[in-house]
Amino acid sequence: MTRAQARTVTLEIASRLEMLDVVQTVLSHVSGLVGFDDEATHYMSVAVRESVVNAIKHGNGMDETRRVGAAFFLYPGSLVVEIQDEGPGFDPESIADPLAEENLLKAAGRGMFFMRSFMDEVSYAFPAKGGTVVKLVKNLPA
Repeated sequence: MTRAQARTVTLEIASRLEMLDVVQTVLSHVSGLVGFDDEATHYMSVAVRESVVNAIKHGNGMDETRRVGAAFFLYPGSLVVEIQDEGPGFDPESIADPLAEENLLKAAGRGMFFMRSFMDEVSYAFPAKGGTVVKLVKNLPA
């Protein structure tokens, strides 16, 4: 099934942390439509929340004039979530491993760790117009 054939929900929110609840509400609803249970939805919620917080804080620098896009693509058996900011982009390889002994007490890098832990696929794209797109994929268990 192509992206054009997916059931799709898109949001555009101001870079305000209180807007997280809107994204979380939509995620909760669409994950149920795909067939995920409450536990899977909870863990996806943590991953998506971390991605949106990163987009607001690090990508858009808490600049309320910049937007965060959240797109949900519903496929039979999987959910793809893309979070996009309008920031300068970053190098994912530059983020320290939160499990390395020297980083265990640091908060940095934990969001990306949660995303990788709770989703089946996590990837990053950096459009020519700027910003970062984080793609999160979760598949239903076979």
